[in-house]
Amino acid sequence: MRTHARLLAGFLLLFVVYQASEGLQTVYAPGNPLGPALMLAALLLAWPVGRWIDGSGYRAFGLHGRHWAGLLLGMFLLAVLAKLAGEALALGLGMERFTPMVALAAPAVALAVVSTFVPSLAEDILTRGFLLRLTPRPLGPWGYVLGSALLYTLNHVWRFDWGLSEQLRLFCLGLAYGAAAYRFGSLWAAVGLHWGWNLGNSLLSQAWPGAVLEVAGNRLVSAAVHLVLLAIVLAWPRPAPSPPAAPAAG
Repeated sequence: MRTHARLLAGFLLLFVVYQASEGLQTVYAPGNPLGPALMLAALLLAWPVGRWIDGSGYRAFGLHGRHWAGLLLGMFLLAVLAKLAGEALALGLGMERFTPMVALAAPAVALAVVSTFVPSLAEDILTRGFLLRLTPRPLGPWGYVLGSALLYTLNHVWRFDWGLSEQLRLFCLGLAYGAAAYRFGSLWAAVGLHWGWNLGNSLLSQAWPGAVLEVAGNRLVSAAVHLVLLAIVLAWPRPAPSPPAAPAAG
């Protein structure tokens, strides 16, 4: 019971810091450096929270595994390819218009790499890492996947007024990322997919501004692509993973 209380307290702490960052960046002060600073703070705070829960730091949230680097890279490349396929599909369906692309400078690319990795990892810890500690009991595989997808959707509180298409898109993203974390027994699998998609989206939006014609249609394309990613993840040959970190007794 003590461990579960610490899990809840740690989750609430990271949730508040994360949402403060998102609120500043999305609504109240876009461009203010305090927003990204709070996002970095949420990620850094996860380590002492993990230490407090069971003494394992980031491993408490499933950031472990013998094959973590290959898993991260493989899922990252898969997500980037999926993003490109989604863009091609949106173009073919007339939801985006083809315009000349803008060349991106190396500093802009480097900034995008960092600015997409930090929030992807922080959000994965918050919406998937905490729940991963409860599996395989009592949630089970589909309980975990559905539960983490719902939590991921609800975590985007600053997008609740964006319409049903956005909530559906987020839920489908959550299904693919949650399935990756559970199937490989490591949060790094979800981080790879999440980061690859976010980085691809960031770079394409900078290099190809003003291309979107149908916002809702684009979101549905993203949702469909992630359902395909879900199927790929479920069919992916799985190496022998390290099990999720077990909660400490007490």
